[in-house]
Amino acid sequence: MIIRKSALLGAALLSPALAALAKQRPNIIFFLVDDYGWPESSVAYGDEVYPRNRQFHTPNMERLAQQGVLLTHAYACPVSTPTRASLMSGMNAIHSHITNWVSMAGNQPSDAVGGKNGAAVYEELETDIFRRPDWNINGLCPDGPLSEGVNDVQAATPMVRLLRDAGYYTIHVGKAHWASAGTPGASPYNMGFLVNVAGTNAGLPKSYLGTDNFGNKPELWNMAAVQNMVEYYGQDIFLTEALTREALKTLEEPVRRGQPFYLYLSHYATHTPIQKDTRFFDRYKKEMGLDAGQSKFSSMVEGVDKSLGDVLDYLEAHHIADNTIIIFMSDNGGNADVKAKGGVPHTQNAPLREGKGSCYQGGIRVPMMVCWPGRTAPGTRIDTPVVPEDLFPTILEMGHVKKYTTSQEVDGKSLVKLLAGKPSDIDPQRPLFFHYPHQWKWEYKSEVDFLSTVIVGDWKLVYVMMNTVPGQRVQDGVPFELYNLREDIGETRNLAAEYPEKVAELARLLGERLRGWNAPMPIVRATGKPVPWPDELLK
Repeated sequence: MIIRKSALLGAALLSPALAALAKQRPNIIFFLVDDYGWPESSVAYGDEVYPRNRQFHTPNMERLAQQGVLLTHAYACPVSTPTRASLMSGMNAIHSHITNWVSMAGNQPSDAVGGKNGAAVYEELETDIFRRPDWNINGLCPDGPLSEGVNDVQAATPMVRLLRDAGYYTIHVGKAHWASAGTPGASPYNMGFLVNVAGTNAGLPKSYLGTDNFGNKPELWNMAAVQNMVEYYGQDIFLTEALTREALKTLEEPVRRGQPFYLYLSHYATHTPIQKDTRFFDRYKKEMGLDAGQSKFSSMVEGVDKSLGDVLDYLEAHHIADNTIIIFMSDNGGNADVKAKGGVPHTQNAPLREGKGSCYQGGIRVPMMVCWPGRTAPGTRIDTPVVPEDLFPTILEMGHVKKYTTSQEVDGKSLVKLLAGKPSDIDPQRPLFFHYPHQWKWEYKSEVDFLSTVIVGDWKLVYVMMNTVPGQRVQDGVPFELYNLREDIGETRNLAAEYPEKVAELARLLGERLRGWNAPMPIVRATGKPVPWPDELLK
Protein backbone atom coordinates (compact mmCIF):
# COMPACT_ATOMS: atom_id res chain seq x y z
CA MET A 1 0.00 0.00 0.00
CA ILE A 2 1.17 3.53 -0.80
CA ILE A 3 0.73 6.26 1.79
CA ARG A 4 0.07 9.42 -0.20
CA LYS A 5 2.39 12.37 0.30
CA SER A 6 -0.61 14.58 1.01
CA ALA A 7 -1.46 12.39 3.98
CA LEU A 8 1.97 12.69 5.56
CA LEU A 9 2.10 16.42 4.90
CA GLY A 10 -1.33 16.94 6.43
CA ALA A 11 -0.29 15.05 9.54
CA ALA A 12 2.91 17.04 9.89
CA LEU A 13 1.24 20.45 9.77
CA LEU A 14 -0.62 20.18 13.07
CA SER A 15 0.16 23.04 15.43
CA PRO A 16 1.46 22.06 18.89
CA ALA A 17 -1.80 23.21 20.50
CA LEU A 18 -3.93 21.28 18.02
CA ALA A 19 -1.72 18.22 18.35
CA ALA A 20 -2.13 18.27 22.14
CA LEU A 21 -5.90 18.57 21.81
CA ALA A 22 -6.01 15.84 19.17
CA LYS A 23 -4.53 13.29 21.55
CA GLN A 24 -7.54 13.73 23.86
CA ARG A 25 -9.98 12.76 21.13
CA PRO A 26 -11.27 9.27 20.36
CA ASN A 27 -10.50 7.40 17.18
CA ILE A 28 -13.59 6.84 15.02
CA ILE A 29 -14.20 3.98 12.59
CA PHE A 30 -17.23 4.12 10.30
CA PHE A 31 -17.75 0.58 9.01
CA LEU A 32 -20.20 0.85 6.10
CA VAL A 33 -21.65 -2.15 4.24
CA ASP A 34 -23.26 -1.85 0.82
CA ASP A 35 -26.77 -3.12 -0.09
CA TYR A 36 -27.01 -4.93 3.23
CA GLY A 37 -30.43 -5.77 4.62
CA TRP A 38 -31.84 -5.46 8.13
CA PRO A 39 -32.26 -9.23 8.71
CA GLU A 40 -29.09 -10.36 6.89
CA SER A 41 -27.00 -11.42 9.89
CA SER A 42 -27.25 -13.59 12.97
CA VAL A 43 -27.86 -10.39 14.94
CA ALA A 44 -31.59 -9.99 15.53
CA TYR A 45 -32.57 -6.34 15.16
CA GLY A 46 -36.23 -7.26 15.38
CA ASP A 47 -38.28 -8.41 18.33
CA GLU A 48 -37.63 -12.02 17.35
CA VAL A 49 -35.16 -14.13 15.41
CA TYR A 50 -36.48 -14.43 11.86
CA PRO A 51 -35.75 -17.34 9.49
CA ARG A 52 -33.59 -15.01 7.42
CA ASN A 53 -31.31 -14.38 10.42
CA ARG A 54 -30.49 -18.09 10.54
CA GLN A 55 -28.94 -18.06 7.06
CA PHE A 56 -25.84 -16.18 8.17
CA HIS A 57 -22.86 -16.85 10.43
CA THR A 58 -21.72 -13.48 11.78
CA PRO A 59 -20.04 -13.96 15.17
CA ASN A 60 -18.17 -10.67 15.01
CA MET A 61 -21.35 -8.69 14.44
CA GLU A 62 -22.72 -10.47 17.51
CA ARG A 63 -19.50 -9.52 19.30
CA LEU A 64 -19.94 -5.84 18.44
CA ALA A 65 -23.61 -5.97 19.42
CA GLN A 66 -22.60 -7.30 22.84
CA GLN A 67 -20.01 -4.55 23.26
CA GLY A 68 -22.20 -1.67 22.10
CA VAL A 69 -25.78 -0.72 21.28
CA LEU A 70 -28.15 -1.87 18.55
CA LEU A 71 -30.16 0.86 16.87
CA THR A 72 -33.18 -1.20 15.94
CA HIS A 73 -34.94 1.54 13.97
CA ALA A 74 -32.09 2.92 11.88
CA TYR A 75 -33.00 4.18 8.43
CA ALA A 76 -31.16 4.97 5.21
CA CYS A 77 -32.22 6.14 1.76
CA PRO A 78 -33.52 3.63 -0.82
CA VAL A 79 -30.21 3.65 -2.74
CA SER A 80 -26.59 4.33 -1.89
CA THR A 81 -25.54 7.77 -3.15
CA PRO A 82 -28.29 9.71 -1.30
CA THR A 83 -27.33 8.01 1.97
CA ARG A 84 -23.61 8.57 1.46
CA ALA A 85 -24.19 12.21 0.57
CA SER A 86 -26.37 12.69 3.67
CA LEU A 87 -23.66 11.21 5.90
CA MET A 88 -21.11 13.61 4.44
CA SER A 89 -23.31 16.73 4.32
CA GLY A 90 -25.84 16.32 7.13
CA MET A 91 -28.62 17.10 4.67
CA ASN A 92 -31.72 15.03 4.04
CA ALA A 93 -31.62 13.66 0.49
CA ILE A 94 -34.83 15.52 -0.39
CA HIS A 95 -33.23 18.78 0.74
CA SER A 96 -30.01 18.22 -1.23
CA HIS A 97 -31.94 16.98 -4.30
CA ILE A 98 -29.58 13.99 -4.43
CA THR A 99 -32.35 11.44 -4.68
CA ASN A 100 -30.79 8.73 -6.86
CA TRP A 101 -27.49 6.98 -7.50
CA VAL A 102 -24.93 8.98 -9.48
CA SER A 103 -23.59 7.64 -12.75
CA MET A 104 -20.11 6.19 -13.01
CA ALA A 105 -20.01 7.33 -16.62
CA GLY A 106 -20.23 11.09 -16.28
CA ASN A 107 -20.38 12.63 -19.73
CA GLN A 108 -18.36 9.92 -21.46
CA PRO A 109 -19.66 6.58 -22.82
CA SER A 110 -18.67 3.69 -20.58
CA ASP A 111 -18.88 -0.08 -20.76
CA ALA A 112 -19.73 0.02 -17.05
CA VAL A 113 -23.23 1.14 -18.01
CA GLY A 114 -23.66 -0.60 -21.35
CA GLY A 115 -21.68 1.86 -23.46
CA LYS A 116 -23.86 4.83 -22.51
CA ASN A 117 -22.94 8.12 -20.90
CA GLY A 118 -24.55 9.44 -17.73
CA ALA A 119 -27.30 11.36 -19.51
CA ALA A 120 -28.28 8.30 -21.54
CA VAL A 121 -28.43 6.18 -18.40
CA TYR A 122 -30.90 8.52 -16.75
CA GLU A 123 -32.97 8.84 -19.92
CA GLU A 124 -33.32 5.08 -19.89
CA LEU A 125 -34.61 5.27 -16.35
CA GLU A 126 -37.51 7.34 -17.61
CA THR A 127 -40.76 5.55 -18.47
CA ASP A 128 -43.63 5.85 -20.90
CA ILE A 129 -45.53 7.57 -18.10
CA PHE A 130 -42.92 9.79 -16.43
CA ARG A 131 -39.91 11.82 -17.44
CA ARG A 132 -37.19 12.00 -14.83
CA PRO A 133 -37.32 14.76 -12.24
CA ASP A 134 -34.81 17.59 -12.11
CA TRP A 135 -32.48 16.26 -9.43
CA ASN A 136 -28.77 16.80 -8.74
CA ILE A 137 -27.47 14.12 -11.07
CA ASN A 138 -23.81 14.96 -10.33
CA GLY A 139 -24.23 14.43 -6.59
CA LEU A 140 -22.25 16.08 -3.80
CA CYS A 141 -19.47 18.62 -4.29
CA PRO A 142 -17.14 20.18 -1.71
CA ASP A 143 -17.88 23.86 -1.33
CA GLY A 144 -15.39 26.55 -2.22
CA PRO A 145 -13.43 27.00 -5.46
CA LEU A 146 -13.88 23.36 -6.47
CA SER A 147 -17.63 23.81 -6.79
CA GLU A 148 -17.47 26.86 -9.04
CA GLY A 149 -18.92 26.18 -12.46
CA VAL A 150 -20.04 22.63 -11.60
CA ASN A 151 -23.67 22.03 -12.49
CA ASP A 152 -26.33 19.76 -10.99
CA VAL A 153 -24.56 19.32 -7.64
CA GLN A 154 -25.19 20.14 -4.01
CA ALA A 155 -22.19 22.05 -2.73
CA ALA A 156 -21.53 21.43 0.95
CA THR A 157 -18.87 21.58 3.63
CA PRO A 158 -17.88 17.92 3.99
CA MET A 159 -17.92 16.45 7.47
CA VAL A 160 -14.54 14.76 6.91
CA ARG A 161 -12.89 18.07 6.01
CA LEU A 162 -13.98 19.45 9.37
CA LEU A 163 -12.49 16.42 11.14
CA ARG A 164 -9.24 16.78 9.20
CA ASP A 165 -8.97 20.47 9.99
CA ALA A 166 -9.50 19.66 13.68
CA GLY A 167 -6.50 17.33 13.71
CA TYR A 168 -7.88 13.96 12.65
CA TYR A 169 -5.93 11.67 10.34
CA THR A 170 -8.67 10.93 7.83
CA ILE A 171 -8.64 7.67 5.85
CA HIS A 172 -10.91 6.43 3.07
CA VAL A 173 -10.88 2.75 2.12
CA GLY A 174 -13.36 1.21 -0.34
CA LYS A 175 -16.40 2.65 -2.09
CA ALA A 176 -16.97 6.41 -2.35
CA HIS A 177 -19.74 7.12 -4.89
CA TRP A 178 -20.79 10.60 -3.79
CA ALA A 179 -20.51 12.14 -7.22
CA SER A 180 -20.42 11.46 -10.95
CA ALA A 181 -17.22 10.89 -12.90
CA GLY A 182 -15.35 14.06 -13.75
CA THR A 183 -16.72 16.14 -10.88
CA PRO A 184 -14.70 17.19 -7.80
CA GLY A 185 -16.83 15.20 -5.38
CA ALA A 186 -15.80 11.93 -7.00
CA SER A 187 -12.38 12.16 -5.30
CA PRO A 188 -12.13 11.38 -1.58
CA TYR A 189 -9.14 13.75 -1.39
CA ASN A 190 -11.38 16.67 -2.32
CA MET A 191 -13.84 15.65 0.41
CA GLY A 192 -11.25 15.91 3.19
CA PHE A 193 -9.51 12.54 3.25
CA LEU A 194 -5.73 12.49 3.63
CA VAL A 195 -5.45 8.87 2.49
CA ASN A 196 -7.52 7.12 -0.15
CA VAL A 197 -7.51 3.45 -1.06
CA ALA A 198 -9.82 2.30 -3.88
CA GLY A 199 -12.30 5.16 -3.64
CA THR A 200 -13.48 6.53 -6.99
CA ASN A 201 -16.75 7.37 -8.71
CA ALA A 202 -17.51 3.64 -9.03
CA GLY A 203 -20.69 2.41 -7.38
CA LEU A 204 -19.83 -1.29 -7.57
CA PRO A 205 -16.76 -3.42 -8.28
CA LYS A 206 -16.25 -5.03 -11.66
CA SER A 207 -15.04 -8.11 -9.79
CA TYR A 208 -14.38 -9.09 -6.18
CA LEU A 209 -11.68 -11.56 -7.22
CA GLY A 210 -7.97 -10.93 -7.04
CA THR A 211 -7.54 -13.49 -9.80
CA ASP A 212 -9.52 -11.07 -12.00
CA ASN A 213 -7.33 -8.16 -10.84
CA PHE A 214 -10.63 -6.78 -9.48
CA GLY A 215 -11.61 -6.03 -13.08
CA ASN A 216 -8.31 -4.60 -14.25
CA LYS A 217 -7.86 -6.92 -17.22
CA PRO A 218 -8.34 -5.91 -20.84
CA GLU A 219 -11.22 -8.30 -21.35
CA LEU A 220 -12.97 -7.12 -18.16
CA TRP A 221 -12.08 -3.49 -17.68
CA ASN A 222 -14.59 -0.71 -17.34
CA MET A 223 -15.02 2.19 -14.92
CA ALA A 224 -16.10 -0.20 -12.17
CA ALA A 225 -12.64 -1.82 -12.00
CA VAL A 226 -11.28 -1.29 -8.47
CA GLN A 227 -8.20 0.92 -8.30
CA ASN A 228 -5.12 1.15 -6.00
CA MET A 229 -4.98 -2.59 -5.34
CA VAL A 230 -2.16 -3.67 -7.68
CA GLU A 231 -0.27 -5.73 -5.11
CA TYR A 232 -3.18 -8.18 -4.94
CA TYR A 233 -3.47 -8.79 -8.70
CA GLY A 234 -3.45 -12.46 -9.56
CA GLN A 235 -3.84 -13.57 -5.97
CA ASP A 236 -6.59 -15.84 -4.69
CA ILE A 237 -8.04 -13.17 -2.45
CA PHE A 238 -11.50 -11.62 -2.11
CA LEU A 239 -11.82 -7.84 -2.34
CA THR A 240 -13.29 -7.57 1.16
CA GLU A 241 -10.19 -9.20 2.63
CA ALA A 242 -7.81 -7.07 0.54
CA LEU A 243 -9.52 -3.84 1.57
CA THR A 244 -9.40 -4.87 5.21
CA ARG A 245 -5.66 -5.51 5.02
CA GLU A 246 -5.15 -2.11 3.42
CA ALA A 247 -7.31 -0.41 6.02
CA LEU A 248 -5.23 -1.83 8.84
CA LYS A 249 -2.02 -0.75 7.11
CA THR A 250 -3.28 2.82 6.95
CA LEU A 251 -3.69 2.85 10.72
CA GLU A 252 0.00 2.23 11.36
CA GLU A 253 0.98 5.89 10.90
CA PRO A 254 -1.61 7.56 13.16
CA VAL A 255 -1.28 4.84 15.80
CA ARG A 256 2.50 5.31 15.85
CA ARG A 257 2.10 9.09 16.13
CA GLY A 258 -0.67 8.93 18.72
CA GLN A 259 -2.87 11.00 16.40
CA PRO A 260 -6.63 10.36 16.41
CA PHE A 261 -7.88 8.85 13.18
CA TYR A 262 -11.15 8.69 11.30
CA LEU A 263 -11.29 5.51 9.22
CA TYR A 264 -14.14 5.28 6.74
CA LEU A 265 -14.03 1.58 5.82
CA SER A 266 -16.69 1.49 3.14
CA HIS A 267 -16.93 -2.01 1.75
CA TYR A 268 -18.10 -2.71 -1.78
CA ALA A 269 -19.67 -5.90 -0.42
CA THR A 270 -22.45 -6.90 -0.49
CA HIS A 271 -23.26 -5.09 -3.74
CA THR A 272 -23.59 -7.04 -6.97
CA PRO A 273 -21.90 -8.88 -8.63
CA ILE A 274 -22.70 -11.62 -6.14
CA GLN A 275 -19.57 -13.77 -6.15
CA LYS A 276 -18.39 -16.69 -4.08
CA ASP A 277 -16.00 -16.04 -1.21
CA THR A 278 -14.41 -19.49 -1.21
CA ARG A 279 -13.38 -19.23 2.44
CA PHE A 280 -16.99 -19.48 3.57
CA PHE A 281 -19.06 -20.82 0.66
CA ASP A 282 -19.16 -24.48 1.71
CA ARG A 283 -20.71 -23.63 5.08
CA TYR A 284 -23.84 -22.47 3.29
CA LYS A 285 -23.94 -24.73 0.23
CA LYS A 286 -22.82 -28.05 1.69
CA GLU A 287 -23.55 -27.74 5.39
CA MET A 288 -26.76 -25.65 5.35
CA GLY A 289 -28.07 -26.73 1.94
CA LEU A 290 -28.79 -23.24 0.63
CA ASP A 291 -29.00 -22.71 -3.11
CA ALA A 292 -25.95 -21.47 -5.01
CA GLY A 293 -27.02 -17.83 -5.17
CA GLN A 294 -27.86 -17.59 -1.48
CA SER A 295 -24.68 -19.46 -0.58
CA LYS A 296 -22.59 -16.96 -2.54
CA PHE A 297 -24.31 -14.05 -0.87
CA SER A 298 -24.03 -15.51 2.63
CA SER A 299 -20.33 -16.15 2.02
CA MET A 300 -19.92 -12.46 1.11
CA VAL A 301 -21.68 -11.45 4.34
CA GLU A 302 -19.39 -13.68 6.36
CA GLY A 303 -16.44 -12.05 4.63
CA VAL A 304 -17.68 -8.68 5.87
CA ASP A 305 -18.07 -10.18 9.34
CA LYS A 306 -14.46 -11.41 9.28
CA SER A 307 -13.37 -7.92 8.25
CA LEU A 308 -15.14 -6.48 11.27
CA GLY A 309 -13.48 -9.08 13.49
CA ASP A 310 -10.05 -8.27 12.08
CA VAL A 311 -10.61 -4.58 12.87
CA LEU A 312 -11.73 -5.38 16.43
CA ASP A 313 -8.71 -7.66 16.92
CA TYR A 314 -6.35 -4.96 15.65
CA LEU A 315 -7.73 -2.39 18.08
CA GLU A 316 -7.30 -4.78 20.98
CA ALA A 317 -3.79 -5.86 19.93
CA HIS A 318 -2.65 -2.24 19.71
CA HIS A 319 -4.35 -1.30 23.00
CA ILE A 320 -6.54 1.39 21.45
CA ALA A 321 -9.92 -0.36 21.64
CA ASP A 322 -10.91 1.62 24.73
CA ASN A 323 -10.44 4.89 22.85
CA THR A 324 -12.03 3.92 19.53
CA ILE A 325 -15.66 4.42 18.52
CA ILE A 326 -17.07 2.01 15.94
CA ILE A 327 -20.16 2.82 13.89
CA PHE A 328 -21.54 -0.07 11.83
CA MET A 329 -24.23 0.64 9.24
CA SER A 330 -25.62 -0.21 5.80
CA ASP A 331 -26.20 2.38 3.07
CA ASN A 332 -29.65 1.08 2.07
CA GLY A 333 -31.85 -1.97 2.38
CA GLY A 334 -30.79 -5.30 0.95
CA ASN A 335 -31.01 -6.04 -2.75
CA ALA A 336 -34.16 -8.11 -3.33
CA ASP A 337 -33.05 -9.55 -6.69
CA VAL A 338 -33.29 -13.33 -6.36
CA LYS A 339 -31.61 -13.77 -9.75
CA ALA A 340 -28.40 -12.49 -8.18
CA LYS A 341 -28.82 -13.64 -4.57
CA GLY A 342 -30.87 -16.81 -4.90
CA GLY A 343 -33.51 -17.76 -2.38
CA VAL A 344 -37.28 -17.47 -2.66
CA PRO A 345 -38.79 -14.33 -4.23
CA HIS A 346 -40.00 -11.64 -1.79
CA THR A 347 -38.09 -13.16 1.13
CA GLN A 348 -34.70 -11.46 0.80
CA ASN A 349 -35.55 -8.90 3.47
CA ALA A 350 -38.39 -10.75 5.20
CA PRO A 351 -40.24 -9.88 7.32
CA LEU A 352 -39.72 -6.47 5.71
CA ARG A 353 -41.37 -5.69 2.38
CA GLU A 354 -39.38 -5.22 -0.86
CA GLY A 355 -35.75 -4.04 -0.83
CA LYS A 356 -33.21 -1.67 -2.33
CA GLY A 357 -34.75 1.06 -4.46
CA SER A 358 -37.96 1.04 -2.45
CA CYS A 359 -39.49 3.30 0.18
CA TYR A 360 -41.07 0.23 1.76
CA GLN A 361 -39.30 -0.97 4.90
CA GLY A 362 -37.07 -3.46 3.10
CA GLY A 363 -35.48 -0.62 1.16
CA ILE A 364 -34.87 1.88 3.97
CA ARG A 365 -34.61 0.09 7.32
CA VAL A 366 -31.03 -0.97 7.91
CA PRO A 367 -28.76 -2.62 10.48
CA MET A 368 -26.81 -0.25 12.69
CA MET A 369 -24.61 -0.62 15.78
CA VAL A 370 -22.43 1.79 17.74
CA CYS A 371 -19.76 0.86 20.25
CA TRP A 372 -18.35 3.77 22.23
CA PRO A 373 -16.36 2.41 25.17
CA GLY A 374 -17.28 4.11 28.40
CA ARG A 375 -20.30 5.83 26.85
CA THR A 376 -22.60 3.17 25.36
CA ALA A 377 -24.01 0.50 27.66
CA PRO A 378 -22.94 -2.92 26.34
CA GLY A 379 -25.63 -5.20 24.95
CA THR A 380 -28.40 -2.59 24.88
CA ARG A 381 -31.00 -1.68 22.27
CA ILE A 382 -32.27 1.74 21.20
CA ASP A 383 -35.65 1.89 19.48
CA THR A 384 -35.66 5.62 18.70
CA PRO A 385 -35.55 6.06 14.91
CA VAL A 386 -32.39 7.60 13.44
CA VAL A 387 -31.54 8.73 9.91
CA PRO A 388 -28.30 9.21 7.90
CA GLU A 389 -28.10 12.98 8.28
CA ASP A 390 -27.89 12.52 12.06
CA LEU A 391 -24.39 11.08 11.69
CA PHE A 392 -22.90 14.41 10.53
CA PRO A 393 -23.38 16.30 13.84
CA THR A 394 -22.94 13.08 15.82
CA ILE A 395 -19.46 12.28 14.52
CA LEU A 396 -18.30 15.88 14.87
CA GLU A 397 -19.48 15.95 18.48
CA MET A 398 -17.80 12.60 19.10
CA GLY A 399 -14.58 14.14 17.80
CA HIS A 400 -14.92 17.23 20.04
CA VAL A 401 -15.37 19.44 16.97
CA LYS A 402 -17.63 22.04 18.55
CA LYS A 403 -17.12 25.25 16.63
CA TYR A 404 -17.59 24.91 12.91
CA THR A 405 -19.50 26.53 10.11
CA THR A 406 -21.02 24.92 7.05
CA SER A 407 -22.24 26.36 3.78
CA GLN A 408 -25.27 24.04 3.90
CA GLU A 409 -28.12 23.83 6.37
CA VAL A 410 -27.61 20.67 8.44
CA ASP A 411 -30.85 18.71 8.93
CA GLY A 412 -29.56 15.99 11.23
CA LYS A 413 -29.48 15.92 15.02
CA SER A 414 -26.65 14.64 17.18
CA LEU A 415 -27.17 11.17 18.62
CA VAL A 416 -24.50 11.52 21.30
CA LYS A 417 -26.87 11.79 24.27
CA LEU A 418 -29.17 9.12 22.86
CA LEU A 419 -26.28 6.68 22.46
CA ALA A 420 -25.09 7.36 25.99
CA GLY A 421 -28.54 6.66 27.44
CA LYS A 422 -29.01 10.25 28.59
CA PRO A 423 -32.08 12.47 28.08
CA SER A 424 -32.00 13.47 24.45
CA ASP A 425 -33.70 16.16 22.39
CA ILE A 426 -34.45 13.60 19.67
CA ASP A 427 -38.18 13.01 19.70
CA PRO A 428 -39.06 9.35 18.98
CA GLN A 429 -42.13 10.75 17.20
CA ARG A 430 -40.25 13.13 14.90
CA PRO A 431 -41.34 12.77 11.27
CA LEU A 432 -38.97 10.88 8.96
CA PHE A 433 -39.11 11.58 5.23
CA PHE A 434 -37.98 9.43 2.32
CA HIS A 435 -38.40 10.21 -1.36
CA TYR A 436 -37.61 8.17 -4.45
CA PRO A 437 -39.18 9.89 -7.49
CA HIS A 438 -37.41 7.55 -9.89
CA GLN A 439 -37.50 4.19 -11.57
CA TRP A 440 -34.71 2.30 -9.86
CA LYS A 441 -33.48 0.23 -12.80
CA TRP A 442 -34.83 -0.19 -16.29
CA GLU A 443 -34.94 -3.99 -15.90
CA TYR A 444 -36.94 -3.78 -12.64
CA LYS A 445 -40.22 -2.16 -13.57
CA SER A 446 -42.14 -2.85 -10.37
CA GLU A 447 -44.06 -1.40 -7.47
CA VAL A 448 -40.87 -0.12 -5.82
CA ASP A 449 -40.68 2.86 -8.17
CA PHE A 450 -41.90 6.46 -7.74
CA LEU A 451 -42.69 6.48 -4.01
CA SER A 452 -42.50 8.96 -1.15
CA THR A 453 -43.12 8.23 2.48
CA VAL A 454 -43.37 9.76 5.92
CA ILE A 455 -43.05 7.83 9.17
CA VAL A 456 -44.30 9.23 12.47
CA GLY A 457 -44.02 6.80 15.35
CA ASP A 458 -45.86 3.61 14.44
CA TRP A 459 -47.62 5.16 11.44
CA LYS A 460 -46.31 5.21 7.89
CA LEU A 461 -47.87 6.81 4.83
CA VAL A 462 -46.70 5.80 1.35
CA TYR A 463 -47.47 8.14 -1.56
CA VAL A 464 -47.76 6.02 -4.73
CA MET A 465 -47.12 8.53 -7.50
CA MET A 466 -48.02 6.09 -10.26
CA ASN A 467 -51.53 5.92 -8.88
CA THR A 468 -52.06 9.59 -9.71
CA VAL A 469 -52.01 8.70 -13.44
CA PRO A 470 -55.21 6.91 -14.55
CA GLY A 471 -54.79 3.43 -15.96
CA GLN A 472 -51.31 2.73 -14.61
CA ARG A 473 -51.85 0.72 -11.44
CA VAL A 474 -54.38 -1.75 -10.12
CA GLN A 475 -55.84 0.81 -7.74
CA ASP A 476 -56.17 3.84 -10.00
CA GLY A 477 -56.82 7.03 -8.11
CA VAL A 478 -55.81 5.55 -4.74
CA PRO A 479 -52.46 7.23 -4.19
CA PHE A 480 -52.06 6.58 -0.46
CA GLU A 481 -51.15 3.51 1.55
CA LEU A 482 -51.23 3.62 5.35
CA TYR A 483 -49.53 1.10 7.61
CA ASN A 484 -49.11 0.60 11.34
CA LEU A 485 -45.54 -0.65 11.58
CA ARG A 486 -45.84 -1.91 15.14
CA GLU A 487 -48.71 -4.21 14.23
CA ASP A 488 -47.70 -4.89 10.62
CA ILE A 489 -43.95 -4.71 10.09
CA GLY A 490 -44.34 -6.31 6.67
CA GLU A 491 -46.68 -3.57 5.37
CA THR A 492 -49.28 -6.08 4.24
CA ARG A 493 -52.48 -4.34 5.40
CA ASN A 494 -53.28 -0.97 3.87
CA LEU A 495 -55.35 0.91 6.47
CA ALA A 496 -55.93 4.05 4.40
CA ALA A 497 -59.67 3.42 3.98
CA GLU A 498 -60.10 2.82 7.73
CA TYR A 499 -58.21 5.89 8.93
CA PRO A 500 -58.85 8.74 6.47
CA GLU A 501 -58.04 11.38 9.09
CA LYS A 502 -54.60 9.86 9.70
CA VAL A 503 -54.02 9.74 5.94
CA ALA A 504 -54.90 13.42 5.64
CA GLU A 505 -52.67 14.36 8.58
CA LEU A 506 -49.64 12.54 7.20
CA ALA A 507 -50.27 13.61 3.60
CA ARG A 508 -50.24 17.24 4.69
CA LEU A 509 -47.03 16.68 6.64
CA LEU A 510 -45.36 15.00 3.67
CA GLY A 511 -46.63 17.62 1.23
CA GLU A 512 -45.36 20.48 3.35
CA ARG A 513 -41.92 18.92 3.60
CA LEU A 514 -41.62 18.09 -0.10
CA ARG A 515 -42.85 21.52 -1.11
CA GLY A 516 -40.68 23.29 1.46
CA TRP A 517 -37.55 21.69 0.03
CA ASN A 518 -38.82 21.99 -3.56
CA ALA A 519 -38.42 18.25 -3.91
CA PRO A 520 -37.70 16.80 -7.37
CA MET A 521 -40.92 15.29 -8.75
CA PRO A 522 -41.33 13.16 -11.88
CA ILE A 523 -42.93 14.84 -14.88
CA VAL A 524 -46.12 13.31 -16.30
CA ARG A 525 -45.51 12.92 -20.04
CA ALA A 526 -49.17 13.33 -20.97
CA THR A 527 -49.45 16.76 -19.31
CA GLY A 528 -45.87 18.02 -19.07
CA LYS A 529 -46.56 18.82 -15.41
CA PRO A 530 -44.94 17.38 -12.29
CA VAL A 531 -46.75 14.87 -10.14
CA PRO A 532 -48.84 16.84 -7.60
CA TRP A 533 -47.77 17.27 -4.01
CA PRO A 534 -49.53 14.63 -1.90
CA ASP A 535 -51.67 17.09 0.05
CA GLU A 536 -53.01 18.56 -3.19
CA LEU A 537 -54.91 15.29 -3.69
CA LEU A 538 -56.85 15.53 -0.43
CA LYS A 539 -60.59 15.96 -0.91
